[in-house]
Amino acid sequence: MNAPGYIITVPIVAGIILLCLPARFIRFKAWTAMAVSLFAITMAFLASSQEKGQVWMMPFLKDYISDEGPGKLVKSFLQLTVLRIDAISIWMVVLAAFYAWIVSVYTLSVRSVDEPVRNFHGYVLLTLGFTEGALLSNHLLFFLFCWGILGLTLFMLIRGNNDGQAAAAKKSLIMIGASDSLMILGIALLYLLQPSVSMSAVHIPADSPLALSAFLCLLAGSLTKAGAFPFHTWVPDFAETGPAASSAFLPASLDKLLGIYFLSRLCLEMFVLNQWLILLVILLGSISIIAGVMMALAQHQFKKLLGYHAVSQVGYMVLGIGIGTPIAIAGGLFHLFNNTLYKSGLFLAAGNVENKTGKNDLNDLGGLAGNMPVTFASALIFAFAISGVPPLNGFASKWLIYQGVVEFGHQGNAVSQLWPLWLGMAVLGSALTLASFIKFLTGIFLGARKEELASIRESNGFRCTPLVILALLCLAAGILASRFVIPGMIMPLYQKFEFVGFWNSELISALVILSFVLGFLFYALHKLVKIRIAESFTGGEPKKAENPVVVGDFYLNISRAPFFEIIYRMAEKKWFDIYAWGKELVLATGKGLSILHTGLLPLYVLWAAAGLIILLLVFL
Repeated sequence: MNAPGYIITVPIVAGIILLCLPARFIRFKAWTAMAVSLFAITMAFLASSQEKGQVWMMPFLKDYISDEGPGKLVKSFLQLTVLRIDAISIWMVVLAAFYAWIVSVYTLSVRSVDEPVRNFHGYVLLTLGFTEGALLSNHLLFFLFCWGILGLTLFMLIRGNNDGQAAAAKKSLIMIGASDSLMILGIALLYLLQPSVSMSAVHIPADSPLALSAFLCLLAGSLTKAGAFPFHTWVPDFAETGPAASSAFLPASLDKLLGIYFLSRLCLEMFVLNQWLILLVILLGSISIIAGVMMALAQHQFKKLLGYHAVSQVGYMVLGIGIGTPIAIAGGLFHLFNNTLYKSGLFLAAGNVENKTGKNDLNDLGGLAGNMPVTFASALIFAFAISGVPPLNGFASKWLIYQGVVEFGHQGNAVSQLWPLWLGMAVLGSALTLASFIKFLTGIFLGARKEELASIRESNGFRCTPLVILALLCLAAGILASRFVIPGMIMPLYQKFEFVGFWNSELISALVILSFVLGFLFYALHKLVKIRIAESFTGGEPKKAENPVVVGDFYLNISRAPFFEIIYRMAEKKWFDIYAWGKELVLATGKGLSILHTGLLPLYVLWAAAGLIILLLVFL
């Protein structure tokens, strides 16, 4: 059985068929997408049992195509689809198919009029198929083809009927398309250096201008797809306006998988990085952590808050891969796995809240914990996981990255001597993440409930099941991290390593559980003591009624602090938005060129003569 080929072709064919079906078959489409995703997961596990190495995508064609004449040309073309089977590619393939299944389950109860975007499930399967193609491809041109198609499916999974979605879709398409152009240039430069189109055959030092240019072009493509600084600005806009299911599937999951997968190939296999390039990757990762979380702190729109956290969390992955020690790389890859779990869960939880309330501003919500207990409990686990609270999985992967940074400091070079800075930024990012998710949880689920929200009820089972599954996985991946998950799943992706210092996830979990048990016991004992209850008063006078606390107002103090106020104002004016820079540059260039078009024939003749003279000077 050609399991790798089926992983790619079956979702693509099924996706095309679903695109052709009328909208009234939406339930059938959802069930089909779920079944095809499960099929892809099964094929991925079968492929993992095969011998590692290179395989043909369609091996049966070799027996029917001649080696002479046109057949030889066809076989050369089919070499484009040679696939690469190894631990990291199979691991990524399983994750991609799993998240396609998750969003399919989440949308099983959706009616045609409530479909996130038109033909949602068809585009989900197309995205899955081409994602698997990019993850398994060993030929750079086939990889680039699949990567490019994914920019179009990204656009189709957000476009809607309002101006906000249209603007976000256009921005995402342009930024991803521009980065794809840089990747084409990078692959062309790479071919000049080493005439090979096989990803596994490329291994060059990035010490020449040509090699440096190739690496930077490919790096820009991977960071844009992953949503890392400074190519990150499409992610918050996508998250703010796009459907929750699309955000959970792409910026939170598949785009992270693709971007970090390609970054790991670039930094660990295809190029040998010098100290300055290592510094660049580490710096971009560290800035992504802090910039993303600082912007998240200032947000009132909860889906945009999650979008900025998608930027912040990818910084940990980039930092781990940039550090380059085995434990740091394992931490970065483990954090990729963990982040896709809790970040997808957070977007889906946000989707439940938005679907039931019709609101997306934290100041308009509150007190929904009792109305939506499953969504609240799941969101609580996801929030603690992303904040790195033990014993959840986010803590386990961040702890590996912290250990990797400390181990990196022993290397003795100029970049490694800055390890306290990298460690401080990573730890600070976790602390600020917890602060922003206290805002998220309090604004939506805790505090006083508004009267108009009293009738809100929990979402149906199809919408809650993915949340429960993802939350349980966050717990399991954290509690079992040191004994099962890291040795059995993470270490085989790169290489084995020894933990720095003492760390045992089971012991940490036991201590945390014990602290909760003791807390409940003290609370129960406290309830047995008779306490006099009186009305609240201040200075002997009855307490006056107060306005309810608005959670967002407390965090306004951060944006009003002297230094941060300047930064936030610069962000509001798009100073850190490459898309805004490019847009202004294009408009200014167009305006300048339009001045030359006066409609006067003598001026056009003058420009033609000047061009001819320049050509003569160049070629003679």
